[in-house]
Amino acid sequence: MSRAAPEPKHAWRTGTAPGIFPLLGHGIAFYRKPLEFLNSLPAYGDLVELRLGPRRAWMVCHPELVHQVLMDARTFDKGGPLYDRLRTLLGDGVGTCRHEAHRRQRRLLQPGFRKARVAAQTELMGEEVESVCREWRAGQEVDVSATMLTLSARVIGRALFSDSLDAATAAEMHRCLVAVVRGLFLRTVVPVDALFRVPTPANRRFRHASIRLRAIVDAAIAERRPGEPGTDRDDLLGVLLAAARGNDAAEAITEREVRSQVFTLMFAGAESTSLCLASAFDLLARHPEDERRLHSEVDVVLAQGRPPGRDDLPRLVHTQRVLTETLRHRPPGWLFTRVTTKETVLAGYRIPQGTTVLYSPYLLHHDPASFPDPDRFHPDRWLPGQAPAVPPGAMIPFAAGVRKCIGETFALAEATVAIAFIARHWRLRHPPGHVARLRPAASLGPRDLVMVCEPRSESPSGTPPWGALVSTALTTTGSHEPRAAGGDHVHDA
Repeated sequence: MSRAAPEPKHAWRTGTAPGIFPLLGHGIAFYRKPLEFLNSLPAYGDLVELRLGPRRAWMVCHPELVHQVLMDARTFDKGGPLYDRLRTLLGDGVGTCRHEAHRRQRRLLQPGFRKARVAAQTELMGEEVESVCREWRAGQEVDVSATMLTLSARVIGRALFSDSLDAATAAEMHRCLVAVVRGLFLRTVVPVDALFRVPTPANRRFRHASIRLRAIVDAAIAERRPGEPGTDRDDLLGVLLAAARGNDAAEAITEREVRSQVFTLMFAGAESTSLCLASAFDLLARHPEDERRLHSEVDVVLAQGRPPGRDDLPRLVHTQRVLTETLRHRPPGWLFTRVTTKETVLAGYRIPQGTTVLYSPYLLHHDPASFPDPDRFHPDRWLPGQAPAVPPGAMIPFAAGVRKCIGETFALAEATVAIAFIARHWRLRHPPGHVARLRPAASLGPRDLVMVCEPRSESPSGTPPWGALVSTALTTTGSHEPRAAGGDHVHDA
């Protein structure tokens, strides 16, 4: 149902969604059919009261209200069940810390995400995407979800640690991330802590994975202690360690803070990009005309068959529209929470201090008032002159305001490189009998997407379509050797 924008005096509608169980409230409905539940909420108002376990929360359903929340990070601070649990695992990194600590942390990390530095990392992104699909063969069924996770984990691994992690350690890190993400969503929507203290197999797996993940990161940091010969590297961990060794005592960070930032960047960098890429190839296979136009573009821009370089990215205009529409249609970060730090007024309703406020990019991105025919995958809605006047707060795959994702430029560059290079050489098709399954967990995207490879150019039997290119030496070591892909995804902190 289309909703008109509010009147100038903001005649906001508030309401209460009908509950189900007295203790768990809306948590069961949220867990069973989360997207359907979300889509039902605007019928009850622009600001809707929910019951999640014993807590009362408010879901913000109108983009202007979401914009108000995101632009006032001091009042609507990061918090709620999800962030409480993420802080237990990640510490107070840039993605999870409170407002008062955020500015300092972001300033320390910013040098690692400047546009010039991201542009310089385009080559390593290309090396990794070439590596993960170099063993594909015509007619092979490929676990695209797992392969894209391997790709994004390798890219963020190199950006963070250079060559610090060997293949076995990196594989264990992936397995730990899988176990952690499987437990995060339920702990968020059914926040009854007693349920998760019971020593069930699932709870034990979650705890073991959390401990092992911390040990892996601690070991990587320990190997780079100041003063050890050969430990300085030009990577994100190097940026953090330089901050820890800073001359300004007020700005210097502790080793514990270094660990927190590494955890945050690792989680955010691995899962969200992999889910976006898997969704993009899934959606392209369902929309052959958009796929054909993508192929036409990459055949021209990447005529030599090599991964795109920094100068090629601006020419991949349709590729970027496909990526933008994928992020609208299936935003990996589909649900977030904030907590009020003081009593405030939202939609004319007085909200007490300590109230949990939720917003959903998925819900906003599928609002027909902002995006006509919202369930349609339509990259041309982003053509210059044809894109709608998207209201503030309506398109927020990377959030907004001072808490906007610091890794946005990095993620977009990586995804553009991956989509363009794979589409230049391969067409991915759904196998016969494919059944679409899209169930959100801590993030949104296909988790078991298997597709069939079809080469887009003639090549000798048993070789990749760019066999002549991969014969050149790839600058990979240790953790970048080809290995089996597997697993699930992690939450974008």
